[in-house]
Amino acid sequence: MSLRRKIITFIAPAALLLAGGCAESFKADVARFQMMPPPDGQTFFVQASDPRLQGGIEFQTYAELVSSRLTALGYHQGEPGHASLVVTMNYNVDNGHTEVVTTPGVGPAWGWGPYGNWGVGYRRGFGGLRGPVYGRGFYYGWDDPFWYSPFGGPEINSYTYFISHLDLKIRRAADGQTLFEGKARARSTDQSLPHIVPNLVDAMFTGFPGRSGEDVQITIPPPPKAGQPAQPATIRDRKRG
Repeated sequence: MSLRRKIITFIAPAALLLAGGCAESFKADVARFQMMPPPDGQTFFVQASDPRLQGGIEFQTYAELVSSRLTALGYHQGEPGHASLVVTMNYNVDNGHTEVVTTPGVGPAWGWGPYGNWGVGYRRGFGGLRGPVYGRGFYYGWDDPFWYSPFGGPEINSYTYFISHLDLKIRRAADGQTLFEGKARARSTDQSLPHIVPNLVDAMFTGFPGRSGEDVQITIPPPPKAGQPAQPATIRDRKRG
């Protein structure tokens, strides 16, 4: 085994262990269209877009997250058939995609691929270098195509990523008028819905209901360490950069 390959073989597992011990921000792309009325005593009921999920414990767990967000905004939870607003929710994660990434050359070299290889490197987006990256559980957004490798190559690496989504629709029960439509999407190397869906809900309700027609990237910071204040979520307009 070459010295260069030995170095990469050693660093990659160490980098993964380092990443595993560090909490990461969660980023999702969120599109929203809305004509929501201000809270004024309206009641709501959350239902699944797939009726087969309605009575499930997992769905009820996610529905309670949505309900708590709407309640905090000033709406009131109601009963099926009597609520003035009907909230329909759908969520899923796909079966995964395998990405093969080649790092060419010896010394500084640019490798093409959306999220680079396992090992220490520097990612570059359209706004310039963004600092060291060690392989992460979440790969956020959709616009970071360039990676830099200081180890040379060629090296061929692969990883599997998953695309998850949360769709939320709110309509007026009296006449069926749609008042809100939102979709949140994210990439991750984790396909666990109990880990992903709460983050997608947080992203969906950051700045809710938002500007109609907006397309934003929302960053949810990791939970604060003991004794530190929580950091607010941030919103970046994807159309304006």
